[in-house]
Amino acid sequence: MAETMIGELAALGAAISWTVSALFYRKALEEASPISANIIRLTLTGSILLLLLVFLGKLAVLTTLPLELVLLASASGIIGLGLGDTLYFMSLKWIGVARAVPLTCIYPLFSVLWAVFLVGERITLAVVLGAVVIVLGILFLGQDSQANTTYTRKALIVGMVIALATAAVWSVSITMMDVAVKESPDIDHALIINTIRVITVAAVLLASSPIIDRKLGFLKVRKRTVVALIAGGIAALGVGWFFLSYSFTVTSQARAVPISSTTPLFSTLAGILLLREKVTAHNVFGSIMVVVGIFLLFLV
Repeated sequence: MAETMIGELAALGAAISWTVSALFYRKALEEASPISANIIRLTLTGSILLLLLVFLGKLAVLTTLPLELVLLASASGIIGLGLGDTLYFMSLKWIGVARAVPLTCIYPLFSVLWAVFLVGERITLAVVLGAVVIVLGILFLGQDSQANTTYTRKALIVGMVIALATAAVWSVSITMMDVAVKESPDIDHALIINTIRVITVAAVLLASSPIIDRKLGFLKVRKRTVVALIAGGIAALGVGWFFLSYSFTVTSQARAVPISSTTPLFSTLAGILLLREKVTAHNVFGSIMVVVGIFLLFLV
């Protein structure tokens, strides 16, 4: 019982960490492109995490991991942190923190869809009701309102589509992460697996930068933007993903994932108080509905 509670608190810590990171990312994206920002964030954060493993004397744990787990963690990183987070940055740039974060955090809905259509799990009333509440929440988030004085209708539509695509990609990455962590359920392996995800995708993005970032924009970003990306990377990749990885070792995914997806509640408040984003009752109510719908999905 105590371990389960610790796991739930860790998942909540992940949600708060991701809220903090979104604030840093939003500022950084005022200058850097999503691709450039992701290359900087992953490369520098991955280097810091690797140095931390060396400092803690945990690098030897890597040799105890089966090759298939290393490959699974690497694939999870490329999908979730490479593709998913680049889409996430794009959505932040198009529609801001208060709208983008709630939409990207419906990834548990996609996880349920994978379970239903790929694994053949039974659809229950809670699943149907949760899906309906989430869709209604999305509609509220997309309502024309006072916030449209900041974001055009085109920006809202494009940003919302990108945010939904982010959620779908993240759900695949999180499922793979859960499988990898469950195979070696302890805090050291959770730390190693999380680091593998980051350094693998960092290496892939750096190697492909002449193609995906042709002007090598990541080399021309100002220092204060780099600092913001490092701070956001440590909060999200170092702290947030470690918390989620650890929560998978002591509690079920059905408990951890919906708790980690409560980020919209924190991000909506942060968007109002810190970024001065024009958030209306539609945004607040929509965020709450998305989170309530997610919890309904996991009452089975």
